[in-house]
Amino acid sequence: MATPAPASTRTARFPLGHVVATPGALDLVRTHGLDVIALVHRHAGGDWGDVSEHDAQANDRSVEGGTRVLSAYETRGGKLWIITEADRSATTVLLPSDY
Repeated sequence: MATPAPASTRTARFPLGHVVATPGALDLVRTHGLDVIALVHRHAGGDWGDVSEHDAQANDRSVEGGTRVLSAYETRGGKLWIITEADRSATTVLLPSDY
């Protein structure tokens, strides 16, 4: 599998809509000084993070087919998910336990 390009050089593969975060995700980001914007850019650029190959392929199909896209990133504070809705109206940063 190819190494993803840095976030600053990747083009968004789909619209994000309104980007929001759950209180739990915001707390984790603040507590651990995480760059959540960089994670959102990775998600939009097609770097799905720590998902299985099967889920990565499903995300690739979702981008083309207009269904929900889920990325998972292991951070120093714990796992964060980023989900873009099928209609591309919203993208949510959340903890798995928030789902």
